[in-house]
Amino acid sequence: MEANSSARDIDAIDRKILRLLQEDATLSNATLGEQLSLSTTPCWRRRKRLEEAGYIIDYQANLNRRKLGYQILAFVSVRFSVHSDQAADNFESIIRLRPEVLSCHKITGGADYLLQIVAKDLDSYGDFIERILRKQPGIAEIQSSLALREIKATTRLEVPQD
Repeated sequence: MEANSSARDIDAIDRKILRLLQEDATLSNATLGEQLSLSTTPCWRRRKRLEEAGYIIDYQANLNRRKLGYQILAFVSVRFSVHSDQAADNFESIIRLRPEVLSCHKITGGADYLLQIVAKDLDSYGDFIERILRKQPGIAEIQSSLALREIKATTRLEVPQD
C-alpha cells in the first residue's frame, strides 16, 4: 500500500483492525488476532502494512486536560496583514514547537490560521498571547474564543464500511 492510499485499498479485516485500534491502541497483536480470528503473525503483518501505508500515523493515550490543570481551552483565529511565505513559515515553525498549541490549521475565510490552545488559567493564556502570538511579525489580528463547555471532543474517525 502507498502512503496516498484510499479507504477502498483496504479490506474488511484491515477496517476492523483500524476500528479496534482506535478504541484501544494498547491491544497486542495476539489480542487483536483473537478478536479477528487471525493468528498473531498475519495480524502483525496487516498492522505493520497499515502503519507503513499511513493509515495509522500515531499511537497515544487521550488525557483529561482538566485533571492535568489545563482549565482553559481556547480557539484562536490569526489573520496576517502581509501574506509572505517567510512570515507564514516563521509562524508555523514557532507554533509547531509550542506545547500549549494542540492544533493549528491554515484555513479559508476571514482568518489565515485557527489554533486550539490549552492553558492552566487566564493569566497563563494571556501570557501566551502576549509573549508568543503578538510578537510574530505580520499578524494583523488575533481573535480568541474560550470554550465554556465541551460538548464533544474526539480524534476518532469513522472507518468506512466495505
